[in-house]
Amino acid sequence: MLRKSSRWRIVVALTAALVGMALPAGSAQAADRTAPPPMTDGFGLTQVDTATGGPTNFYITVTTPEVAGKHHIKIILPSGYYDDPARRYPVLYFLHGSPDDPIQQTYPALTTSNSMITVIPDGGARGWYANWLNQNTAAGAQNWENFHLKQVIPFIDANLRTVATKKARAIAGVSMGGFGAFHYAQDHPELFSQTASLSGDIDMSADSMDLRLATVASLIDAQGVICGSSSGACDPNNDPYKPGVDSDALFGSPYPVFNADWRWNEVDPSQHMDKLKGVGVSIYVGNGRGSATEPEFWLEGASKHVKDRMDALGMSYYYVDYGDGAAWGTQCNGGHNGGCWEQDLRDLIPRLERSFAS
Repeated sequence: MLRKSSRWRIVVALTAALVGMALPAGSAQAADRTAPPPMTDGFGLTQVDTATGGPTNFYITVTTPEVAGKHHIKIILPSGYYDDPARRYPVLYFLHGSPDDPIQQTYPALTTSNSMITVIPDGGARGWYANWLNQNTAAGAQNWENFHLKQVIPFIDANLRTVATKKARAIAGVSMGGFGAFHYAQDHPELFSQTASLSGDIDMSADSMDLRLATVASLIDAQGVICGSSSGACDPNNDPYKPGVDSDALFGSPYPVFNADWRWNEVDPSQHMDKLKGVGVSIYVGNGRGSATEPEFWLEGASKHVKDRMDALGMSYYYVDYGDGAAWGTQCNGGHNGGCWEQDLRDLIPRLERSFAS
């Protein structure tokens, strides 16, 4: 027969185990604040490798049948996340540009919020935040929209203490990610209460053929072709856009001849701003200092097209054209770069916090 003290130790141990099992996701590690919280596989995502980083700023690596290869998901938790195991948080999904990776998104502004979680999923070097029309290219499976909306979002809601509602979810992105943020919010306005483009490719119509052809260039690996034909000007082995695929792989023919580009028009954010009624819209853009060799010069025109569409629809929105960046923080020169995007985020994040708090 067990002595009373032994029975008591067993009861305490079992109780502790049961309490641990019942804790909300992300709080089981409350006593260990030196490591990322445990995350449970699900929704088609399988974690590989080891979570990297600290308890509030880390990334995991996953595989999914929806997209070929391994993919990072960076997660930034509020500094007080472990202090109150009952508290839940709204979420900002932040989409990176081309050809970046989530772990390269080191903007200090993203770590300033104590009232929301930030999630940065991999969008590929040229995934364009879409389910590609052609899944049989050398790039393999490319269902990025499925990956993000049907897998990453429910995975995050299941593993972290989120407020899993439209009101408490926002999506924003830089450059290629700006297109993704508007595209996802237009496809699924029931998921997001706010969307924001930071120097985004948000006009893919024939009116902004320069941006459409830049997208095509990333698909066919024009950089690699140019690099391969040059004499030592670049390293063909350090090419983020290989393997090159057909120009039609993403949305079909990009050429506006006999309506052959109808699929591009279907996903072009500028032509479907009416779908964002009921969603808060923010646009940040510079002018590239008026230089046609600077991407921001062309993105300013695209943003103005979108603004004109919203004005015609009588929509409300938040629009900042910071020009040459002289009055936009201390690091912005009006170009297509992180110095301007850091200042965009310093303006955007408090606005999102106020929206979530309301």
